[in-house]
Amino acid sequence: MRRLKELRSLPNLLSSSRVALAVAFVVFARTDVRIVVVMVAMATDYLDGFFARRRGSATRVGAMLDAIGDRFFVLLAVSVLLFEGGITTLGYFLMLIRDIMTAVGYVTARIMPSLRTAVFQSRLPGKIVTVFQLATLLAVLLRPSATMPLLLVVAATSVWATIDYTWYLHTVRVRK
Repeated sequence: MRRLKELRSLPNLLSSSRVALAVAFVVFARTDVRIVVVMVAMATDYLDGFFARRRGSATRVGAMLDAIGDRFFVLLAVSVLLFEGGITTLGYFLMLIRDIMTAVGYVTARIMPSLRTAVFQSRLPGKIVTVFQLATLLAVLLRPSATMPLLLVVAATSVWATIDYTWYLHTVRVRK
């Protein structure tokens, strides 16, 4: 019962809404609608954390829903843009490199006994990558010529986030 109530909390509903927003991005091909969808996704990404911190209701489930909502939205939006020719294959991988590396890191941590107890939580570099991913989606829709510089920023911050997560896992392993 408590878990169900937790899932219905405002922050978790905001995080979960990004799944519906991702579907809306796929369904609505009009650029102006997609711009609004990305902006709403950006707002929900900010507000879920804001309300969770403000109400003191941050939970592991909420953090997981936030990450899943972010990844799902970005993956679907970037995939649509790739298939429609809005970004190149290189741009696609630059947008998703942090997510791919984080997934590899997560699986690795679950395989290695010394890392199984590591708690995965959002970290500042990862949050910054998400902000730049969403900003890049807007750039693709609003000003495609500005996309490449933003893709390079996404790639650079992704490298930073990957190093940060790797260092975190290393410190967890060393402490044991």
